[in-house]
Amino acid sequence: MGLIDLDKIWRGKWIMDADFHGLLPINLFHKELEEFEQPEHREDLKNHHMLIRKKFVIDQSFQRAKIDITADDYYKLSINGKFVGQGPAPAYYFNYYYNSYDISDLLKQGENVIAVHLYYQGLVNRVWNSGDYRQGMIAELFVDERLLLATDSNWKYKITKAYKSGGITGYKTQYLENIDFNLLEKGWKGINYNDSDWERVFVHYSDDHKLYLQPTPSVEIYEKEARLIKKLAEGHYLIDFGQEITGQYIMELEGKRGEVIEIRHGEELLADNENRVRYNMRSNCKYQEYLTLSGGKDELEFFDYKAFRYVEIKTLVKNSSALKNKSFKALVRHYPFDDKHTQFESSSQLLNDIWRICKNSVKYGVQEGCLDCPGREKGQYLGDTVITGVSHFYLTGDLRLYKKAIQDFALSSHISAGLMAVAPGGFMQEIADYSLQWPSFLLRYYQFSADQEFLSEMYPIVEKLLEYFKRFQREDGLLEDVSEKWNLVDWPEEFRDDYDFPLTRSASRGCHNLINALFLGMVKTINQLRDILGVEYENRFGKLKSAFIKSFYNKKKKLFVDAEGSLHSSLHANVLPLLYDLIPEEKEDIEDTIVNLIRKKRFSCGVYMAYYVLKALSKAGEYSLIVDLLLSEDKHSWGNMIKEGASTCFEVWGKEQKWNTSLCHPWASAPVIVIIEDLIGLKLSWADRQKIEFEPHISDEVKKINFKIKTDSGEIEFEYKNGRHKAKFP
Repeated sequence: MGLIDLDKIWRGKWIMDADFHGLLPINLFHKELEEFEQPEHREDLKNHHMLIRKKFVIDQSFQRAKIDITADDYYKLSINGKFVGQGPAPAYYFNYYYNSYDISDLLKQGENVIAVHLYYQGLVNRVWNSGDYRQGMIAELFVDERLLLATDSNWKYKITKAYKSGGITGYKTQYLENIDFNLLEKGWKGINYNDSDWERVFVHYSDDHKLYLQPTPSVEIYEKEARLIKKLAEGHYLIDFGQEITGQYIMELEGKRGEVIEIRHGEELLADNENRVRYNMRSNCKYQEYLTLSGGKDELEFFDYKAFRYVEIKTLVKNSSALKNKSFKALVRHYPFDDKHTQFESSSQLLNDIWRICKNSVKYGVQEGCLDCPGREKGQYLGDTVITGVSHFYLTGDLRLYKKAIQDFALSSHISAGLMAVAPGGFMQEIADYSLQWPSFLLRYYQFSADQEFLSEMYPIVEKLLEYFKRFQREDGLLEDVSEKWNLVDWPEEFRDDYDFPLTRSASRGCHNLINALFLGMVKTINQLRDILGVEYENRFGKLKSAFIKSFYNKKKKLFVDAEGSLHSSLHANVLPLLYDLIPEEKEDIEDTIVNLIRKKRFSCGVYMAYYVLKALSKAGEYSLIVDLLLSEDKHSWGNMIKEGASTCFEVWGKEQKWNTSLCHPWASAPVIVIIEDLIGLKLSWADRQKIEFEPHISDEVKKINFKIKTDSGEIEFEYKNGRHKAKFP
C-alpha cells in the first residue's frame, strides 16, 4: 500500500547490533480497550545509540551519486564528515520508509567514509514504532547508476555510552541526554578516524521490514542565531531565540576535564524570576540535562529535539571559562517550509498577530508528520491533522505530507477497521470522533489534488470504516453505545460546554448527539466519494437525518439537545448539525436560533472545536460574527493567546486553562483556513487550476488586506481596501 512503491530489490542487508540477534519482534498492536499484556522489554537495550562506519574507495571519476538508507528507529547520516540527512519518517514496519539522497557533491575519487548515528529508543509512545526489538539499518550507495556499496557484515559499529539517560520526559516521549564528552568518539565521522577496535555488525537475514520510498522530503535543518544572550553571572547565561522553535541547542565548550555544565530548555521564563528558565514545563516536559566536559574542545550535539524558546546554561565549577557565548545557537528542524509561499497582512494588527502565531505553530509543529505538539507527545493525531493538514497545505502548497497522513491512518486499519487516533506509532489510542472524520480528510485531499487514482486506492478503507461503525447502529440507524472507542466531543473536558452525556475513555453508553452528527457527516461524505468514483449505493442519509432530528431536536427551543432525554443544548450539539445540514425543513428560522446560540456562547469550547464553529458560521453566511470571534480578546480567544505572549498557538486559549498546556499546538491554526477560504474567499477549482476566483466576505472591522499565494502557474495577489477588492492572476 506504499504511496511510492518502486519495487526496489535490495541487495544490501539489514545490519544491527548483535545484542538484538535472536530477539523475536514484540507485537505492540492491539485495540485500546481489549485485554493486552505488554511483553517486557530488556532495559539494557533501550536508549540505544549505535555508531556505524564504512570506509570505501571510488577508483574512477563519476558524475552522479546517491544513497538509499533507512533505519529503525532513526538515523543521522554523514558522508566524509558532512551531514547529509536524517530519518526516516515514523512508519509501521509493514510499510516502512527509506530515504534517497543525492550525494554527488560529497563524494570524491579515492577514499570516502559513511558514518551513521543510529538510535533505537525502546519506548512505546506516539513518536515511533519502537519498543518492538526491530533495530538496525540498511543502505545502498550508487555511483552513476551502478551499485558501489551496500550494507553487509563488513560494516563496523560501536555502542556509544556518551548519551547517558537523564530520565524520560513527556508522555514517555524521549530520554533526556546527559552527555559525557569523555565517552564520546570524537572525530568518528571523519575519514582519518581509527576504527580498528570497532566490531563488525550483525546481518539480520530474516528482517521483516517492507520498504517503500518515503513520499515526503526529510526535515529541513538550519542554524538560528539567538535574539538575546544575557550574562547572569560568571559561567551563567540566559539565551532567548525570540520565539518558540523546535530543534536542538548547540554550542562549543572548552573547560576542565570532568567539569559539569547544567543546561535547561523551556518555552517560557519563571513567573517570579525572568532571568530563569521554566524547565519543568507546564506541558509535562522537564528539560534539565547535564554535560560532562572532556578537557579539550567539545561540541554539543543532542540527538533528539525539543520544543523551546529559552535556554539557560550554567557551569557548576567556580571561575569556569568553558562557555563560549559566540557559539550559542539553535539547530532548527521542521518539514521544509517556504515563508514566502503564502503572505498575509491586514489593517488589524491583532489579525496579523493571529496569522503569525498560527503560521509559526504549523511551521514548527509539523515535522515528519502533522504533530499534535513537538514536545509532550510528538504524535500525529487524526483529529488534529484534519485541521493542521489543510493549514499546512495553504501555507506551503505541498500536498505530499497531507497525502502521507491519510495513508498513515489508513494503514492503522491493520490494527482496527475503525482506525486508530494516533498513526503511525506504538501507542494504541482510539477516538471515535477522529475516525469518523477520516473520509472528509480524504475528500479534502481529492478536492485539492483531483487525484482519483489515490482516492480509488483508499476507498476500500472507507467502506471498512463504515462497516465498523454500522456495528453500533440501532434500528433507526443512529449510533448507540459506541463504547469501544473514546467519545471525545472536545478536549479538555471542561471545554465541552456542560455537554450532557457521560463521557469516559472506557465506556460511553447510550445515544448522544455529537457522535451521531459526525456519523451523519461521514455518511454524507462517503456518498460524495462514491459519486466521484461512480460507485452505486443506497442513499440512506435522508432517513438518518430524520432519525437524528427526531432524537435530538427540541421544537420548543428550536435547538438540538446533547443526548436523548437531555434538555441541555450545548454549543457542540448545535454547531455540527448546522455544519452538516442536519436541521429540519424550517431552515432559516432554526439557523438564526443556532447562530444566536453561538453569538451568546461564543467560544464555549476548546481550540479544536472552534474550527467547526467558524466553519458552521461560514455555512450560515455569518461572516461578521466570524470576524468578531477572530478579533475577540475574550478569555477563550486567539487574542487571549496574543495577550499572554504566544509566538505559536497554545493547546488551549490560555496557559492556565489546562493542567499540562502545550505552547505549540498546530491544531489551533484554524484562522489560516478561515481567513483564506471564508473571509478572503479564495475559490480554486483544483481539477482545473486555471479557474481561480475570489469571493470575499470581509466585515468593516478590517479595512485593508494584502494576500499572496503561490500556485503551480504563478503567484496570485489579492488586495482588499474599504469594501473593494482586486486580484492579479498569473
